[in-house]
Amino acid sequence: VMEKIMQFSEVQIDVATEVLKSIAHPIRMKILCFLMDGEKNVSEIEHEFGSTISNISQHLTVLRKASIINRRKEANFMYYSLKDDAIYKLLDTIRHLYCQNA
Repeated sequence: VMEKIMQFSEVQIDVATEVLKSIAHPIRMKILCFLMDGEKNVSEIEHEFGSTISNISQHLTVLRKASIINRRKEANFMYYSLKDDAIYKLLDTIRHLYCQNA
């Protein structure tokens, strides 16, 4: 008989699944790792990855809708940052487990 060590509610499962699905894309993962260093604007993100603003914006929208990142407008610039410490810890764990010399 397997003993249940930890039990998750349906809501917790849904949230965790949504977060994992949303970060499971190479560009989105790169954006999130870039944001681990702190808040960045769209131009900085675009410059870092050499993609179009349109493409970057689509990925940022996915991350924002999944409550993974925050968006802040200042003058004509949009700034993005990681939403909370839980996201930072998740990314830091992924980096620690899968990224050499990180």
